[in-house]
Amino acid sequence: MKLVIAIVHDDDAAKLVRLLNQEGFMVTKLVSSGGFLRVGNTTLISGVEDDKVEEVLDIFRTNCKMKNKMVGDYTPYTNLDGFVRRPIEVKVGGATVFVVDVEQFIKI
Repeated sequence: MKLVIAIVHDDDAAKLVRLLNQEGFMVTKLVSSGGFLRVGNTTLISGVEDDKVEEVLDIFRTNCKMKNKMVGDYTPYTNLDGFVRRPIEVKVGGATVFVVDVEQFIKI
């Protein structure tokens, strides 16, 4: 058995949970936030049989695409006290997925 831990963009979370459930995978959803953009993320956790891991990863690959987004960056003024919002383009979305061996699984 493996523990799949996936950090996904909030916009993708509901669809992913629905798709995983439709394929018979139980998922726990945790609210989380990213450190760089300070935007909401969702962490999905699922116990998966070894032979089903690729099926789960394919669901993430198909439904979590990286996108470019313009966000504001606070940059200090030159020779002045204060900050100005300067737009920068960053990549958002996608998924960060960890697959971890499970030593023991107990459902009570």
